[in-house]
Amino acid sequence: MCKRLTLSILLFLVAVSQAAWAGDPVYPAGTIPDSLKKNAHLVKRIDEMTVKINDLSDVRFITHTVATVLDEAGAEQMSLETYYDKLREIRSISGALYDADGKLLKRLKQSDIRDVSVMGGSLMSDDRVKLHQFHYNVYPHTVEYETEVRIKTTALIPRWQPQSSFFTTVEKGRLTVIYPENYELRYSSYLYDGKPVIVSDKGNKRITWEVNQLPALKYEINAVEFYQRTPSVFLAPTDFEYGDYKGKMTTWKDYGNFNYKLNEGRDILPDNIKAKVHELTNGVNSREEKIRILYKFLQKNYRYISIQLGIGGWQTFDATSVAVNGYGDCKALSNYMMALLKEAGIKSNCVLVKAGGGEHTLREDFPSSQFNHVILCVPGAKDTTWLECTSNTVSAGYLGYFTDDRPVLLVDAENSKLIHTPAYGMDCNGQVRHVDAVIDSAGNIDIKSTTVYSGLQQDDLRDNLHSMSREKQLEELREGLDLSSYDINNYQCTELETQMPSIEEKLGIKGNNYATVTGKRMFLVPNILTRGGMKLEADETRKSDIKFNFAYRDVDSVTISFPAGYKPESLPAAVAVTTKFGNYNAAVSIRGNTLTYTRKMERKAGTFPAADYPELVRFYATMLRSDRSWLVLVKE
Repeated sequence: MCKRLTLSILLFLVAVSQAAWAGDPVYPAGTIPDSLKKNAHLVKRIDEMTVKINDLSDVRFITHTVATVLDEAGAEQMSLETYYDKLREIRSISGALYDADGKLLKRLKQSDIRDVSVMGGSLMSDDRVKLHQFHYNVYPHTVEYETEVRIKTTALIPRWQPQSSFFTTVEKGRLTVIYPENYELRYSSYLYDGKPVIVSDKGNKRITWEVNQLPALKYEINAVEFYQRTPSVFLAPTDFEYGDYKGKMTTWKDYGNFNYKLNEGRDILPDNIKAKVHELTNGVNSREEKIRILYKFLQKNYRYISIQLGIGGWQTFDATSVAVNGYGDCKALSNYMMALLKEAGIKSNCVLVKAGGGEHTLREDFPSSQFNHVILCVPGAKDTTWLECTSNTVSAGYLGYFTDDRPVLLVDAENSKLIHTPAYGMDCNGQVRHVDAVIDSAGNIDIKSTTVYSGLQQDDLRDNLHSMSREKQLEELREGLDLSSYDINNYQCTELETQMPSIEEKLGIKGNNYATVTGKRMFLVPNILTRGGMKLEADETRKSDIKFNFAYRDVDSVTISFPAGYKPESLPAAVAVTTKFGNYNAAVSIRGNTLTYTRKMERKAGTFPAADYPELVRFYATMLRSDRSWLVLVKE
């Protein structure tokens, strides 16, 4: 290309840039296609990300976003959050606000940017964030931000996903990655049509992905994880540096071995703690009992607190620090528990996990940094014991919904590998409820119920018991009761000493006008406390597969005594439904002046094709009708 032509192109680009900053109409809202405004709160006119890898310790991350805000909900999504720490350096931030016609209203001033510490639950942290938002409530309007960040490691190359929420549409998105030709970059696209454009130029390789006209994603109940529903590109290195450490990420074994070496030798206990371990475990023959004793010791004497200093996001604080200070983050507490077990002659391994209630998948075919939490795995000859070392309340061997049933990376000196955390089946996740109730002639009801929750069905209740006041617990309970007018006169919860964590809940409730009395007839719903089901809207355009993360079983038995002199006039028909999603049974019988209601609901875990959604709609509709069915008693 001749110099004159290159100069002409450069002058043209400068002119375009100056025109935009001068306020000429560049992003008028009126040019947005109707297809991108449908079901949208925010339209990304441009979503550009450029990743330039200069060497193993210098990665430039440049973002340019132009988004038209259609309403207040869109305004809440469109803000600047740029994080930095010792490994991330902000080089520049710019921004502008445009009106509906695309004319410049305001440029971002550096003095308008807030700079705050990212403490959250962290006791100590190097993390900081620069924040900004144009508080402008005339819609539509357009916001533009551009940032450049230098990341001092190739281990944390970000993923590109231009569509960030259900109600965000994308007019044009582009990812460009530039790196030396002699460097091996790995990448994997997801739901991307076609192949990226690859160009070599002056010793560098440039790869570009583009998307256009991405419509809003519809919220769909029980859908797969969001990243599986929209185009994205995953990036990861082969060789990388993290601080003063070098590693590989080509395989899960490589990545796990790097994490092992990063933390190797940090499990040395002080002499007084070594002595304590032997005091607690000497004479105990059972391996399982030793694990339980030491885990109890950890829970009683050490607390969780996040620590993010230097490379603390990956490297643990050593065991001696935890012993002296009495606290640690997930890495430090898991490492400390591993050291306690090692002193007792029991081998264990730290495990990297992508934690979260709905985060059950990884890109298993693409080894990369996809984790946010650490737990401990204690392999045994016949069974494996899992330990959540950040919890002071979870029993030994149990993982709740935060880390259950997902692929995780076991970190080992030589044999790091993906393994799977326990999946708790239907027999583990139970709700067994018995209700005794008495209805008087005015329709008021006196209820006594006993419910045992187990497994994943007790997780939320257990958390509430240990984190909320009794008054707050009662407030949560009242919000979940489907009764019109009532008082709770007894509420007791007991954590049971069972192999699978269980909680027994006892309730005493007095309800006003539970039954409707009209003349000689009394109308009532026999299902008092477990009215499940929900109304699902029919949807012939369902896109996502249907996913249920865990199986459970609810079993109810209800006895209701009603006033003498009444007899049944109309009873709900027995219901028995078997589907691929689960089973449901309900039945009512009456003997004398006692009504008996039984109900069993079993839901399976698994992923089902989107085409099965109409069957799910029918299944839920059947439960909804049955759970709220009335019966009629008539006075003789």
